[in-house]
Amino acid sequence: MLYPSPLSSGSKIAVTAFSSGVAAPCHPRLNIVLQDLKNRGFEVLEGQCLREDNLHVSAPLEARVAELMAFLCDDSIDAIMAPWGGEIAMDILPKLDWQRLETAKPKWLMGFSDISTVLTSISCKLGWATCHCTNLMQLGLNQTDELTARVFEHLATPTGGEFKQTAAQFFERRHADYSKEPTAAFNLSEPSQWKILNNAYHDEVEFTGRLIGGCIDTHMVLYGSEYFLPHKKLINREDPVIYYFENGELTPTQYFRAFQSLKLKGAFDNASGILIGRNAAQVARGDGYDDLIALQQSLGELEIPVLYDVDVSHQSPNLTMVNGALANVKLKNGLGEISQKLI
Repeated sequence: MLYPSPLSSGSKIAVTAFSSGVAAPCHPRLNIVLQDLKNRGFEVLEGQCLREDNLHVSAPLEARVAELMAFLCDDSIDAIMAPWGGEIAMDILPKLDWQRLETAKPKWLMGFSDISTVLTSISCKLGWATCHCTNLMQLGLNQTDELTARVFEHLATPTGGEFKQTAAQFFERRHADYSKEPTAAFNLSEPSQWKILNNAYHDEVEFTGRLIGGCIDTHMVLYGSEYFLPHKKLINREDPVIYYFENGELTPTQYFRAFQSLKLKGAFDNASGILIGRNAAQVARGDGYDDLIALQQSLGELEIPVLYDVDVSHQSPNLTMVNGALANVKLKNGLGEISQKLI
């Protein structure tokens, strides 16, 4: 693995929206989180592809690709963040100059949702560690829960170091409308607990492997392409994989097909375990078919542990997950824990 340099005071963070941009009603919130980055001691470079949103994107494809390439190849930049996810970040993947990026200094790419589409591709094609975590628009200094407040602390971990996180006790069922509440913090009101899907396991499980994953909506179609082959560059040794996935918009039957497809393609053949985030799209059919039934039908008979309702989700808070890190996951009596070694 190629781990970017640890983030510290004075590190330069570039902000660009290579998926959805930020329309004018949410500019007050954007201004707050950008200022908060500066208050943390970071140097902030604001891109041109950021403060508009039209047809699900911040700017035309060529402009988004050019800006992201410029930031990726600028060795003075330590991290790249997007404001939030979106719908069609996949369109930039074949347009990036991957050969040129082979010579660039690794830097942290951070975020979740559609951002994970690019994170996985960067990790699998270049071997860079990337960071699936809370999006910039949620990272105000007034977010005090431990998982959110310690994102930058975890990314200050040096190569060879380790950090540990424990499961959140509460989560937010619905996120705030930042156009109406630009200073909103999470409303962590719902009890949260990691659970074991497989009947073969009881209330205690532990497994180790290298992390990779993201939003199942895009990863189900990326798998098997050059942009999502974990063993091409991300994992070039005998370490098993720990996959983590979360659902943005899939219905229960689509959810079933997504995991069944990955299983049929052999994605889980070298996996030590799977982490499934809280499902933000919990819309049951009239016949009672829901997301939990979909998981049981597609993954319930696997001979590896499958944990669900994990803190990887569109329902905050989110774990900081480093793609490529060697992780150890424990669940005992409903208490979840994950440690990650940057080796």
